[in-house]
Amino acid sequence: MALYPRFPLRLVSALAALGALTACGGGDGGGTAASTTRQPPAATATGSAQPDTTTPPGATEPAGTGTPGGARPTEAPAASGATKPASSRCRTGELRASVGRNNPGAGQENFPVVLTNTSARSCTVYGFPGAAFVDGSGRQLGADPRRESGSAPARVTLAPGRSAWAGLTFSNPEISEARTATPAALLVTPPDEREPLKVPWQGGPVPVGGNASTVFLTALAPGTGA
Repeated sequence: MALYPRFPLRLVSALAALGALTACGGGDGGGTAASTTRQPPAATATGSAQPDTTTPPGATEPAGTGTPGGARPTEAPAASGATKPASSRCRTGELRASVGRNNPGAGQENFPVVLTNTSARSCTVYGFPGAAFVDGSGRQLGADPRRESGSAPARVTLAPGRSAWAGLTFSNPEISEARTATPAALLVTPPDEREPLKVPWQGGPVPVGGNASTVFLTALAPGTGA
């Protein structure tokens, strides 16, 4: 019969108690004290104080953000009239000139000088056109026409294709016995423009000197004068 060593009863009891403690500490498989440590819950925004956004003492704002006296900059008002509207005046290049049929009466020759808007926009003419008779070499014949004193200027708006006219009037040279010449063309300059439009002249002799040789022009009016 085998003999086993005998242990003291107190030692056996202590070993049994230690084994029981080891079996009860497993938990969820971690088995360590760190696995049971919990962090305090995070604070929520509800009821919490807003962070202080004022500039700390001694600190400066970025360049360009401050204003004299420490005031905060305000939004600048939107600029009005940023672009200036283009002029509505009719330019020489937007017009065509023509001379209508003579309408004689009381010893006078009366020709309508017509300006027609050939552009794609509406534009305006105001006042008196310029005019000059020239020969085939471009040399002016006679003096510049004078403005008719009883003709009141008015602004005329010309839609594309529309016309305005001024009356070109002079005494019949056969009656007045003025010195005459037969022009090759009439140069017509729109109001406030420098470049003229050239129109072939088919109205016969015109007075260029002597008795009753003055040529008159009326202010522009809507239409063709026909």
